[in-house]
Amino acid sequence: MVTITIIRGLDGRIRRFAVSGHARYADPGKDIVCAGVSAVTIGAVNAIEKLTGLVPEAKMESGWLSAIAPETEDPARDGQVQLLLEGMIAALESIVDEYGKFVRIKERIN
Repeated sequence: MVTITIIRGLDGRIRRFAVSGHARYADPGKDIVCAGVSAVTIGAVNAIEKLTGLVPEAKMESGWLSAIAPETEDPARDGQVQLLLEGMIAALESIVDEYGKFVRIKERIN
C-alpha cells in the first residue's frame, strides 16, 4: 500500500509531505496507482520550483519521497506554494476515491 502523510502546522499550512510504499495494484512498470501517485507528488515539487522560484527540500528513493515546503517571507509566493500543495492533495484524494484499497492519505498536525 502507498501511504501519503501530510504534515500541517498549527496554522493549517502544509509544512511537508512524505510518500512511502508500493501499491501492488499491478506488476512493476504497469502499476497505474504508483504511477499516478508519483506523477502527482513529483509534479507538485517540480511545479513549486518552476512556478514560484522556491526550491522545496526533497529526497527520493525507490518507493519513497519526502518534501519540505519552502519558506518565504513573501505572502504571495507562500500562498502559491500552499495552493500547489492543496492541489496535490485534491489530485491524490481522487486517486484514493478510485483506488483506496491501494493508497491512503494521513494528515497530522505538528
